[in-house]
Amino acid sequence: MLKADERIDQLFRLDIQIIQSPSVFSYSMDAVLLADFAQLPKRGLIVDLCAGNGAVGLFMSPKTNGQIVGVELQPRLADMAQRSIELNALTEQLSVLNMDLKDVTTVIKKDSVDIVTCNPPYFKVAPNSQKNPNEHLALARHEIATDLRTVVQTMSGLLKMNGKGYLVHRPERFLEICDELRAARMEPKRVRFVYPKAGKEASMVLIEAVKDGKKGGLRMLPELTIYDENSDYTPEMRTKLFMAEDD
Repeated sequence: MLKADERIDQLFRLDIQIIQSPSVFSYSMDAVLLADFAQLPKRGLIVDLCAGNGAVGLFMSPKTNGQIVGVELQPRLADMAQRSIELNALTEQLSVLNMDLKDVTTVIKKDSVDIVTCNPPYFKVAPNSQKNPNEHLALARHEIATDLRTVVQTMSGLLKMNGKGYLVHRPERFLEICDELRAARMEPKRVRFVYPKAGKEASMVLIEAVKDGKKGGLRMLPELTIYDENSDYTPEMRTKLFMAEDD
């Protein structure tokens, strides 16, 4: 099951195990928060773009009986995701497509998906950009193989009317993200900024957008702080990471 540089980690609250590799890819807090932020139907079709090693799809699986399809470009990461699905005995609910997300509508019908999530590469590529020398990590973090516009347009193309898209991204790109969403017929509806500690600048933003949703009605949710002044998880973060769900 495991390759030489891999390990199995667990998100304790969900009793989900996931295959990780420090030399290829390990999920981070943004995947946990995106899966938690997404409001999922009990049934339906859910697609996770830029799936990496499958963390977001795995973490969403206890929240729905719907089918979850991950889309990942890198073969090694898609293979890790598939093996994690098998490890958790979730092959009837989860699957992985190893392909470029811009081609996904050749496999999944347009306007057929209820929910699309994405934890995309955050950083634009400029001539002087400092990219990670590790190709796997560089592709995950920098807009080398895809970019924000492609992600948003793909999300919109997949979604049904009134379907919901969920993104986690960098706060400094928030206005650009909203512009791209609206250009792709997606109206931002819920936003939550994430802070590493009280008094620090936001490090992440979580966004919900509705395809062909009515203009306006944007809700700015209370801020989420990850660590307290002692560098321990805040009570809300402990609930997301370690404690059993109420439902």
